[in-house]
Amino acid sequence: MPDPVGKLPSELDQLPDRDAEETAEWAASLDAVTEHAGPHRAAYLMRRTLQHAESAGVPVPALLETDYLNTIPTAAEPAFDGDEAMESRIAGWNRWNAAAMVTRGSRLGVGGHIATFASAAWLYETGFNHFFRGKEGDGSGDQLYIQGHASPGIYARAFLDGRLTEEHLDNFRQEAGGKGLPSYPHPRRLPWLWEFPTVSMGLGPLSAIYQARFNRYLTNRGIKDTSASHVWAFLGDGEMDEPESTAALALAAREGLDNLTFVINCNLQRLDGPVRANFKIVQELESQFRGAGWNVVKSLWGSAWDELFALDTTGALVRRLRAVPDAQFQTYATRDVAYIREHFFGAEPALVEMAKLLTDAKIDECFHSSRGGHEARKVYAAYRAALAHKGAPTVVLAQTVKGYTLGTGFESRNANHQMKKLSGEQFRTMRDLLELPIPDSKLNEDLVPYGHPGADSPEVRYLQERRAELGGPAPARRVHAVALPEPSEKAFQTVYKGSGKQSVATTMAFVRLVKDLMRDKETGRRWVPIVPDEARTFGMEALFPSAGIYSPLGQTYDPVDRDQIMYYKEAKDGQILNEGITEAGSMADFIAAATSYATHGETMIPFYIFYSMFGWQRTGDQMWQLADQLGKGFVVGATAGRTTLTGEGLQHADGHSHLLAATNPASLNYDPAFAYEIAVIVKDGLRRMYGPAPEDVFYYLTVYNEPMPQPAMPEGVEEGILKGLYRFKEGVPAKADSPRLQLLSSGTAIHWALEAQRMLADEWGVTADVWSATSWGELRRDALECDEALLRGEQRTPYVTRALDGAPGPVLAVSDWMRQVPDQISQWVEQDYSSLGTDGFGLSDTREAARRHFGVDAESITVAALAQLARRGEVPASAVKEARERYGL
Repeated sequence: MPDPVGKLPSELDQLPDRDAEETAEWAASLDAVTEHAGPHRAAYLMRRTLQHAESAGVPVPALLETDYLNTIPTAAEPAFDGDEAMESRIAGWNRWNAAAMVTRGSRLGVGGHIATFASAAWLYETGFNHFFRGKEGDGSGDQLYIQGHASPGIYARAFLDGRLTEEHLDNFRQEAGGKGLPSYPHPRRLPWLWEFPTVSMGLGPLSAIYQARFNRYLTNRGIKDTSASHVWAFLGDGEMDEPESTAALALAAREGLDNLTFVINCNLQRLDGPVRANFKIVQELESQFRGAGWNVVKSLWGSAWDELFALDTTGALVRRLRAVPDAQFQTYATRDVAYIREHFFGAEPALVEMAKLLTDAKIDECFHSSRGGHEARKVYAAYRAALAHKGAPTVVLAQTVKGYTLGTGFESRNANHQMKKLSGEQFRTMRDLLELPIPDSKLNEDLVPYGHPGADSPEVRYLQERRAELGGPAPARRVHAVALPEPSEKAFQTVYKGSGKQSVATTMAFVRLVKDLMRDKETGRRWVPIVPDEARTFGMEALFPSAGIYSPLGQTYDPVDRDQIMYYKEAKDGQILNEGITEAGSMADFIAAATSYATHGETMIPFYIFYSMFGWQRTGDQMWQLADQLGKGFVVGATAGRTTLTGEGLQHADGHSHLLAATNPASLNYDPAFAYEIAVIVKDGLRRMYGPAPEDVFYYLTVYNEPMPQPAMPEGVEEGILKGLYRFKEGVPAKADSPRLQLLSSGTAIHWALEAQRMLADEWGVTADVWSATSWGELRRDALECDEALLRGEQRTPYVTRALDGAPGPVLAVSDWMRQVPDQISQWVEQDYSSLGTDGFGLSDTREAARRHFGVDAESITVAALAQLARRGEVPASAVKEARERYGL
């Protein structure tokens, strides 16, 4: 309980005070300073004391926030390793061409963004000239996560160094003809340049953390030494609003990822206005990152501010900078000096006196342009500090002006994210500011020229020499595809034989198959099992002692189950990534592993297994990121279907992931019914993704937690399994004129269909063939390709049409999914077609009750089949009514 005077208890009240009198003297000293020198002096002394304690190794909590100042004072900046004037000219050309490209494109209505790169130009330029390692050394280099809206500046630099032409720039955002540049970093659209898609904001920072972690994983497992690789993630302060942006900060600090640097461009603006209008985003981010355990480097003020800080003998300037909210500081960048003198310096007498010593030109420079993110020396010092820091990742908070150098009509304006072009007058102002040799006669407002100093100019030679020293061009994506040898056939043959009388869920069958494949001498170590915490749910605990769970610390404790065979084993070279309860983190893991063939020239085979409803439903955006990044591997939705996960209900019951997955062109989606189908699919997936002619696809498999006897593989079904459909069990007619139909089923639904096949034959004299539809999606993909071929004058018949050709009677499709999933193929089925499915919300109950509720159990299939035949006049209508009553439907 609080004491009577309102003082709240603290954890210190629980600690023994060995000298209460001494404690009271310290408190009294602080009170005295506060009374005689003021609270600001008292706060300064306390911070100095804490700083000294920290440097002396005294275990006190660190401060989460520092003053609104540069972390590295001007006097402590390292010597600049370059020609600042030359780099300024290079940056000027890049700024110009980025603006020209977007402006020229705007006449066609294709849009583009100018202001982001204008503010961040030096953040990139300094990195390209001094820090970012290319891939011509060890093949890995650094990994650059470039802010999506800054892409025009990256294209402009690639144009300057000869990797792009004017024709390329003129085709910005015009890709349909095959020669265009994608709007943002899209590896699938420009695979020789972009490595990482980043414009789906929030995914870049999350992926960067897991990429840095995966780099360590490769090193610790002996796959490749990536210790020289550094991950740089360039982000906007507005992007940090996304929950994914900060979701894994603690992981990065916990694992000491000093191979990672976030560079946050703090221009104080997001897409519609200020990031923290009434607050201070830099201070907020500093507290957030420091609290998570990161090293923080702030680069806020340019060198013009040094004179002001030297005059600040009372600390009034620092206090004022800390107090002014971001939206007000944004306003200062757009107003005249008189306004700034009144509204900033007029806040307290000490600042009024300071302002009297400052010229209008000095105030104008400080408030309109001089920011830490706009000076190469400031950025250089921050990056050097980031690389020098060991034991934790670093975030660089660099303050800039959004739209910098684009003129007063652009800089710091709320609307500048939507402003797609500069006027001729704005280009003239920009040219003069950047001192570029472009004559007025060339400044046509609709077709402003690109600028280039010449392929053999000092600027281009300097740029190329710098990149050569750093290991080649950047950004760049390189693929040195080396086919993996086919794994031993033994693992597959074991599955082909079936389980006999033993009941095995397809989830377990998949895990057992992969466990055997991980023993392969050639490729076994390249498997990367990924699971978000519930490995035991999926029967993966058997992998713990043999493969080990990855931890950079190894195992520093005695596991509680150490005396058991399948104990929880962590190891520095562990193979399993058991991520805890984070599907987003697990997907980021998967993406890093799935693209290692390009990032590091090391092909890995990731499989990510999860509750199916927490895949496409929860992390669908990352599935598209995976596809864009040309990732390969197996994504496995376990405990799939709307009725197999008993008792969970509502959104926990997945009846729609195959519908979502069908929207992604890179995803090959299968819903296997039996273990041997899984083996055939996995074997072919290894060939297609990692064989001599690798394809840029990934596989989505759904597996079930319903134990069933697994049959042996029939002969000659491999093609049908891979294409998506084959006849599993042909019905035997009771007599020659028996009514017939075709039952198409996928996944666990095949067992209901088989029971319905028996009931139809035994109780109604109807013959049904049961087909295993391993992939509704692949059947549709093939059919669409046939339709497209028809437009080119090629006559091709879809596989599903050919497979069902001559099959008598109507077709009834059933699955544990929404009807839209099997209905994907309906237009290419020539027979009468209908479907059953699990449309609606999930519910908690037994499997049997849930299936009856959704109308997909064997009895429901039987009634639906009879209804189809009755409509055709092949059975009496009374049979349908009788069946419905008999089965209680």
